[in-house]
Amino acid sequence: MESSRDFGKKEGRVIQVNEGELKKHVSEIVRESVEDTLNSLLEAEADNLCQARRYERNAERASTRAGHYTRSLQTTSGEVKLKIPKLRNLPFETAIIERYRRRESSVEEALVEMYLAGVSVRRVEDITEALWGSRVSSSTISELNQKIYKNIEEWRNSPLESIYPYMFVDGIWLKRSWGGVVQSVSVLVAIGVNKEGYREILGVAEGSREDAESWRAFFRYLKQRGLQSVRLIVSDKSTGLLDAIGDFFPESR
Repeated sequence: MESSRDFGKKEGRVIQVNEGELKKHVSEIVRESVEDTLNSLLEAEADNLCQARRYERNAERASTRAGHYTRSLQTTSGEVKLKIPKLRNLPFETAIIERYRRRESSVEEALVEMYLAGVSVRRVEDITEALWGSRVSSSTISELNQKIYKNIEEWRNSPLESIYPYMFVDGIWLKRSWGGVVQSVSVLVAIGVNKEGYREILGVAEGSREDAESWRAFFRYLKQRGLQSVRLIVSDKSTGLLDAIGDFFPESR
């Protein structure tokens, strides 16, 4: 016969609950419920546009189904798969997708801002999991960074007008996280006022020490993009800056 001590041990094992597995199971049920609900809403929107349910025949029918395509949506319950209906005669536009597009854009902007602010990739992953219920992978963050840096480089090398009436130039010092070490870095900035009176950021570039050579490289970069003449240049009395201005814009006041 089993002793009462042995029976107690067996009973304890029987009623033991794995809290982690339970939470995982409940979360999956919630995620599936959210997914089913959203897909049901999409189906209802398609029925309303078609003025008929799937396979229903009536005189008021405006269109028929042409299958669907799948789109992922990040929710606080995890990633869900949306089955977006395709209609033969009508475009399928849904408030759900519009909200998704706005949210997708805000998530991308938040990720880029976090990265550019010096937040580590691992920390970004943790933050996205806490905020949106699912972890954004390091590869996704890397792809977003490549995308934003490509856009920045396109802007930095875009053509400039040949003449600007006014140009403001200055060097600012910012903190940069590099290899886990915070460093001060000089950033050279030029802001122009065009012929219509509107301000434009003409260029931004890193300058090692805000010395004459750094400013010469910066002005050469502006010239290569098409800037030829400036009537009035506004700046401080940095010696290196004044020397470089004379080399590239001798006719400017």
